[in-house]
Amino acid sequence: MLTLPPLSARKKERPVDWSSNPHRITDLHALEAVYGQPGQASIVKEVDYIHPHYRAFIEAAPFAVLATAGPGGLDASPRGDPAGFVVVEDEKTLLLPDRRGNNRIDSLRNIVADPRVALLFMVPGMGETLRVNGRAAILTDPRLLERFAMDGKLPRSVLAVQVDAVFAQCSRAVIRSRLWKADALQDPASLPSLGTVLQALSRNAIDGAQYDRDLPERLRTTLY
Repeated sequence: MLTLPPLSARKKERPVDWSSNPHRITDLHALEAVYGQPGQASIVKEVDYIHPHYRAFIEAAPFAVLATAGPGGLDASPRGDPAGFVVVEDEKTLLLPDRRGNNRIDSLRNIVADPRVALLFMVPGMGETLRVNGRAAILTDPRLLERFAMDGKLPRSVLAVQVDAVFAQCSRAVIRSRLWKADALQDPASLPSLGTVLQALSRNAIDGAQYDRDLPERLRTTLY
């Protein structure tokens, strides 16, 4: 296990205290006075099962964000695989394989304590996204793991999500962010690399340049 050198003395900034701000909203009446009531379309698009149209979106999505909550805090974890990696088992059940990662298992720790989850599905090129709220169980049934084998490798577990609510989200956020626009793509060199970040946060206990050199091959050989 990596042993970090002692922290050097540094001046810590005091966080802004918003608790006494006179414009802080603290109750639903005040909140609704600002936002008003949702439109009809916002209400009718929510169902408690996976409608065939929503199923088509899930099966086309190669990427999703899994949100969880537990005693240790909140977690939002990216999940991705070829489109259809989240299986619609039936109109009330989704199956999501847990692929190889960094073994922090923040999401899974949360689910053990609190099964409530939320999923945000994204399809490249589409502005609309799909949101699913439900409750998850962590399963290690060998027959279930076999269904999700990839390159001869099994996931460690599969999440079975019992669906409580499903609804589409309009494209405003994606349009405003220009997420899929080619001219909005960032040059990776314009931001700190993961190795640079790790070297700084480990206070030079990790060689950032070596980490970056090794990363492409490590990703290639440990993807599954």
